[in-house]
Amino acid sequence: MYTNQTLQALRTLKLSGMADGLEQQLAQPSTHDELSFDERLGLLVDRESTHRNNNKITRLLKAARLKIKAHPEDIDYQHPRGLNKSQFAGLLSSQWLHQHHNVLIEGPTGCGKTYLACALATQACRHGFSVRYFRTSRLLEALSIAHGDGRFQKLVQSLAKTDLLVLDDWGLEKMNLSQRNDMLEIMEDRHGARSTIITSQLPITQWHKAIGDATLADAILDRILHNSHKLKLKGESLRKAMSKITESDHSE
Repeated sequence: MYTNQTLQALRTLKLSGMADGLEQQLAQPSTHDELSFDERLGLLVDRESTHRNNNKITRLLKAARLKIKAHPEDIDYQHPRGLNKSQFAGLLSSQWLHQHHNVLIEGPTGCGKTYLACALATQACRHGFSVRYFRTSRLLEALSIAHGDGRFQKLVQSLAKTDLLVLDDWGLEKMNLSQRNDMLEIMEDRHGARSTIITSQLPITQWHKAIGDATLADAILDRILHNSHKLKLKGESLRKAMSKITESDHSE
C-alpha cells in the first residue's frame, strides 16, 4: 500500500522517471536487493534525469521542424564528395555553437547538404540548443507576410532568441530590397550571439551577387562569414549514386 502511494506521489509531482525506475526495482528485486539505499536512490535520480533530458530533446526536435530526420550516426563518409570526417566530427561536438560560430555548406544538388545541416541541427538539440529550420525562400516569404499583418517584430525576436537557425537553399533567387533589409536585421541580431547554418548550391564567392545590393551584401556577408566553418562538397549526387545501386540490384 505504501509503495503504491509513493508511486502515485511521484507521478503527481511529475517525477515519472523516478516512478518508472522504482517500478523496475520492485519488479526485479533480486537485481537491486544487494544495493544500498543511497545506491538505489542514485539510480532513481539518474533515471529521472535521463527521462527529463529525453523529453527536452524531443521537444526541441519538434520545435526545430527539420526537413528530414538526419542522425549523425548515419552519415556516409565513404561517398567521394569532399566531406572531411575529422572536421565534421569536430562540428558534432557543438563547440562552435558555444562560440556562436556559423557553418556554411556549399555544393551541387544531391550531395547531401540538407542532410548534413539537419544532422548538425539534431546534434544541437541533443546538446540542449533550440533550433529552427527554414528554406530561405520560405523564411523571406514569412517575413514579408509578417510585415503586412503586424507580426514582423515578434517573428524577428523569436528568431533572435533561437540558438541555431538553419537556412537551407540559400541564393536560389535574388533578394529584393525588403528581403535584404530583413536578412540584415536577422544577421545583425545573431552576430556574435547565436549560430546559423546555411546551405547553398552557389559557391560562397557568388553569394554577394545573389544578395543583389553591394552595400547591403557586404553588411550581411560580413556577419555571416565572420567566425564561420566552411564545408565545400563536390562530386556526384548521392541520390544518383543510390539510384545506380538500386538499378544494379534489380538487374541481377
